[in-house]
Amino acid sequence: MADHQSQLPRQYHEAVMHWQRHNFPDYPKLPEQWDTYFPKDEAFCLCARIQQNMPEHIEVGDRKGQPKAVAPRELDPKAAEELLAIIRAQASTEFGSIQQHQATLARASDPQDQAWVLRVMAEELRHGYQMIHLLTSADWSPVTDTKPQDMVEEILSMKTGSHVLAAFNLEYDSFVDNIVFAAFIDRVGKYQLTMQKVNAYQPMASSMPPMLREEAFHLAAGVIPMRRWAEAAVKSDALITMPVLQKVVNKWFGRGLEMFGDERGGKTNVRLGLKDKTNRVAQDEYIAECDKMLDDINQRYVRARFPRLSRDEADALYARVKADRGAIDGLSWDDDLLKLPHASFFRRRGESAFQMIGFDGGTFTDVDAYIAHVRDHLPEAYVASVDVKHWAELQRGVARGTVPLEKALSSMPRLARVGGACPCANSVRWVVDVEVSPNGGLGGQETRLSP
Repeated sequence: MADHQSQLPRQYHEAVMHWQRHNFPDYPKLPEQWDTYFPKDEAFCLCARIQQNMPEHIEVGDRKGQPKAVAPRELDPKAAEELLAIIRAQASTEFGSIQQHQATLARASDPQDQAWVLRVMAEELRHGYQMIHLLTSADWSPVTDTKPQDMVEEILSMKTGSHVLAAFNLEYDSFVDNIVFAAFIDRVGKYQLTMQKVNAYQPMASSMPPMLREEAFHLAAGVIPMRRWAEAAVKSDALITMPVLQKVVNKWFGRGLEMFGDERGGKTNVRLGLKDKTNRVAQDEYIAECDKMLDDINQRYVRARFPRLSRDEADALYARVKADRGAIDGLSWDDDLLKLPHASFFRRRGESAFQMIGFDGGTFTDVDAYIAHVRDHLPEAYVASVDVKHWAELQRGVARGTVPLEKALSSMPRLARVGGACPCANSVRWVVDVEVSPNGGLGGQETRLSP
């Protein structure tokens, strides 16, 4: 099915481009590399894409069968309020992901991996652009007093440490984070977008298919390098080993689970027709899919380590080791292979938040022993971060009764530089209120988004 492409009004388009110049300086490199790494793909377009010929009637919930809304005022007021929060959170994740990737993009050891992540970042920019399109192309005044330009400015002012979801407030330690993040966190994005294809708001539902097509590449940008690293990890001189990958998996898996929301929630969104799955159902499917992904990576490791075995024989060996959780022919489940942490391990949101559950699901009673256990399962550089320090302080407080769980759930570390995203101004200033000059440049002084 074809999609309709459009550009944001000038003030919002220029706002995004201003943000790009200060947060994503490598963006101009993408067209230079496109024909080298993506010769068969259509050139990248920074535009809003709306899928044509989508279902016109609500597919789930209390209003199933009724016409989908084409304006926010046509939605149930509660649905409009929830949807606005979803769109703003989605926008935050897209721009937040770029800020994270940019910090370590230059550390890639392989030019193709770097180019792939660069494309991921550009497509995340387009996804954020798409969400701004949804915010600015409709009248949201029935559910908010915030003007569109202020919503855009709020989103573009966020930095790592002030985004809506915790996964986008973690800084990367190395380029391994870029890759594992794509494999795990972008996979959550795929689930969220898929659930919203049925959205009762037609413009939102029609935004999902183009985003999903791009999200498929994001997953590949994570999984394919992880496969290659696992195959190379059998060599004695490997720099990225399976234990290194395991600790980075441990860093991101719990944050991915928390992106679904509390496991006990999501029924309201289904009832209102905004999504087609509850949080727990979607999260359980995600866990199963991540487990299958690690099976694939582990199988490739085993085949590379035992080249004399046929593919079927190597896969059977892996299956036995996984089933026994032991060691066969020197292949150890504990030491050599990737596995998912227990879903309650190192959790700060949801029903498992601040419960002292270990990597394998065991329960701890001593908080210092638990913190040491978590420390030993995380990357060394991440352990030294303010994020882990903040978690450890909260974990001790919750365990000892000095910090209420409700306070811990709402707390996040504040980095020193979480102010306006534009480094050239003291306040958030995005676009120019004058016309583009004849030579294509922008004249005048940069000001706030004007109504």
